[in-house]
Amino acid sequence: MKDLSAEVKGRIHSFQSLGAVDGPGLRFVVFLQGCPLRCMYCHNPDTWDPAAGTEYTVDEVVAKILRYRPYFGEDGGVTVSGGEALLQMRFVTALFTRLHGEGINTCLDTSGAAFTDAQIPLLEQLLSVTDLVICDIKFTNEEDYLSHTKGSLHRVLSFLSLTQASCVPLWVRQVIVPGFTDSESDVRAMIALAQRYDNLRKIELLPFRKLCITKYEALGIPFPCAGVEECDEATIASLTPLIPEALR
Repeated sequence: MKDLSAEVKGRIHSFQSLGAVDGPGLRFVVFLQGCPLRCMYCHNPDTWDPAAGTEYTVDEVVAKILRYRPYFGEDGGVTVSGGEALLQMRFVTALFTRLHGEGINTCLDTSGAAFTDAQIPLLEQLLSVTDLVICDIKFTNEEDYLSHTKGSLHRVLSFLSLTQASCVPLWVRQVIVPGFTDSESDVRAMIALAQRYDNLRKIELLPFRKLCITKYEALGIPFPCAGVEECDEATIASLTPLIPEALR
């Protein structure tokens, strides 16, 4: 595989040195800048603009990561998130290739919605150096997906099929939003969709929160879910048993 590290740079929003909810073990998390979706409950509107953030080389990011290797060790690794990581596939591929050379576990956290058919060969190259994919299945029918994210569920399902073909272990997540994705039928539909893929290893339910409101206010952008109640832990507890025990 060609070494892309000297040819590409990534536009990065921020780093988290030790994340505990971004894959197995402790993770160094790289949040990339730019996202084409406009999810109704997005917590990071400051990551939308692809021209914002700071540009880094692969060498600069790897140097940061290696300083924290004693902390995440063999049980953890590196997760690239966003924004939307698939907008910068060449950079992520170069970064993951370097990390594999260092023996570091790699995780891609994505919506799976941001690629074209012409980019499939590049996406397959990225998946070849990805140890785990985490995908947020936001809604389970095309109408709701388009209405509430401005993206396409069909594209997400194509992405999930590519992860299966590449034999990359898959974790699926869904944000539980009261009035939108919090019914038993909603969750059962998501589980049934996820179980189509034989590389599925885990399903997670995430409670909707509104800590992001201050970000929207600072950016002068209305928050579509400002009037929606937060999801309480009792709701998550009541829905979790719907997930097969082997996938919890």
